[in-house]
Amino acid sequence: MTQTLTASPPEARRLPLRFLGGVLLALGLAIMAFVLLMRPPSEEIRAMALFLSITALVSVAAGYGAYRLGWISRSPRLVWSLLAGYILATLLTFLNVGFSARLMFASPHDLTLAAVLLLFAGGIAVALGYFISSTLTERIGRVASAAAAVAEGDLSVRIPVSGNDEIADLSRAFNEMAGRLQEADRKQRELEQLRRDLVAWAGHDLRTPLASTRVMIDALADGLVDDPATASRYLQTSQRDIKTLSLLIDDLFNLAQMDAGGLKLERRPTAISDLISDTLESFAALAAQRDVTLGGQVETGIDPVLGDGQQIARVLSNLVSNALRHTPSGGEVQVSATRAGQWVTVQVADSGEGIAAVDLPHVFDRFYRGEKSRSRATGGSGLGLAIAHSIVEAHGGRIWVESEQGHGACFFFTLPASA
Repeated sequence: MTQTLTASPPEARRLPLRFLGGVLLALGLAIMAFVLLMRPPSEEIRAMALFLSITALVSVAAGYGAYRLGWISRSPRLVWSLLAGYILATLLTFLNVGFSARLMFASPHDLTLAAVLLLFAGGIAVALGYFISSTLTERIGRVASAAAAVAEGDLSVRIPVSGNDEIADLSRAFNEMAGRLQEADRKQRELEQLRRDLVAWAGHDLRTPLASTRVMIDALADGLVDDPATASRYLQTSQRDIKTLSLLIDDLFNLAQMDAGGLKLERRPTAISDLISDTLESFAALAAQRDVTLGGQVETGIDPVLGDGQQIARVLSNLVSNALRHTPSGGEVQVSATRAGQWVTVQVADSGEGIAAVDLPHVFDRFYRGEKSRSRATGGSGLGLAIAHSIVEAHGGRIWVESEQGHGACFFFTLPASA
């Protein structure tokens, strides 16, 4: 739906009134100057007032007639409209001065001389008006050319701004608009590239375990595996791959819900210390299996936080799972929480290989893995950190990572503390 902006009715009524007020002010000042400077008798004052009133009335009628008939808007070029205004003003000057001079000058010589001088002054005024009008229209033309370039898709175009008048304001507004359009276009391109990557990466992560499971199940179904131990191993591998597929599909579904604004948070006072304790307990067996020390520490009096306990637990689970996946045997993963003012900060630190500087800005991107080989053994689905990022932001907090390659990684996220 498009919206056409027009002048408001009060503004449309005020413009002619301002013109009439300017003419009446000029009439009053002219009569006052005539009386103060020349000290004429009352008869001449009345005659001068009558002459000036008649010419003022003609000027008002001519100007308002041009305004109502729309002569200015019919011109194909703005410079012609402005030039027509200068010419009309010059003609009205001829009319005003000439009419008064014809009545007051006794000598034809003086009347002719006044006409010649008026003709010269009018020509100078029109030439000067054309010069100034051309300067203004040239600046407006730059705005029109820039707008045409934007319409053609060139969002990098900018207008040089000079002066402090309305055209300068228009140029600044145009540059700001073009900048926003360029930023929106950049984000749109990034989203489009992300969509393509999402399809490609999801296809890769779905296809790999599916292909492995299909091969093993076909082998079992065709009777190609006679050894019971091998058959059991095939079934266990297939079961693990199916579980991986199920988790990936759940992650994709949840991420789609978050993008569509479908993440419903049940905010209530929640004990963050209990959530951390439950998370550590749920990963204790896996940490022991990998020979990784898993521990936690919570500051006294930190509870409660205001948030959805189930979703916060998911953030903790994703971060701890990620830390364990990247921590070698003999390492450690520590979870801690502190409070500062109205915010609680949770930290998940590991002693793993750390994150390369080139990868740090992308760790919360969907499907992003620092490992170029995309090994499932260490890469995960690539969605856990993206989901954690969405959940924390939905709570009004923020999440970030600090790491140096070879010295582990520390993930932080903040949550609002309950009053």
